[in-house]
Amino acid sequence: MKTITSRDNAFYKELKHLAGSTQALRKAGKSLLDGVHLCQTYLDLIGQPLHCVVSDGALGNPEVVAIVGRVEAAQNHVTALPDALFGALSQVEHGVHLLFLVETPRPASAPALTTSAVLLDGVQDPGNAGSILRSAGAAGIRQVYCSPGTASIWSPKVLRAAMGAHFVLEIFEHADLPALVRAAAVPVLATSGYAADRLYDVDLAGPVAWILGHEGQGVSDELLALATRRVAVPHAGQVESLNVAACAAVCFFEQLRQQQSPPR
Repeated sequence: MKTITSRDNAFYKELKHLAGSTQALRKAGKSLLDGVHLCQTYLDLIGQPLHCVVSDGALGNPEVVAIVGRVEAAQNHVTALPDALFGALSQVEHGVHLLFLVETPRPASAPALTTSAVLLDGVQDPGNAGSILRSAGAAGIRQVYCSPGTASIWSPKVLRAAMGAHFVLEIFEHADLPALVRAAAVPVLATSGYAADRLYDVDLAGPVAWILGHEGQGVSDELLALATRRVAVPHAGQVESLNVAACAAVCFFEQLRQQQSPPR
């Protein structure tokens, strides 16, 4: 384990630059995983990070010690920082001071829609995007396609909201959603509060691709026109509509319910 105590250290300055800019992370092809859960999940599902960074204070936490021990056992980089220096790297208030610096997966190209998938059409809130990924992973969906207007899917905020779901998904950013829908080999369902078809009346026993749209504008007119079907999640009361992440969870788990129900 290496210890850094100076703010002028070159590696620390690089970390601070990356931690303060999603654009810098994207340009470097790196992601920062913040906290015990994300780091533990990465170790279990993906493997070793490029670098493990921990605060002196966090080394009193048994979970942190176990994670650091696994990285050191693999003879990978571990750096300890004073708590004051580490605080400038983390966006988590009152969090456990542990970070992994990892390579961001960059799939070469987006494959055709041949299995259940999620298409994010301009979902801009990082919390919503991360929650959708988390629900998709929990419901057994494995592919996610993001339009150019969607939140940066590997940003720290999306990573935290997804709680490790990134590591069980294939994620394709800057995807040409209209082209994917036109060539889809599975039904494509666009969610819309104005659709005539109710979610619970749709046959979801087989694979489908879900289109989820911008928080205010919804799914674009082009994708609504291309979709196999438009569906609405029925709701009672005077609330105008569901949050897009809540809508996604209802859709994904209705699909899972139908797939797991015994045949009639």
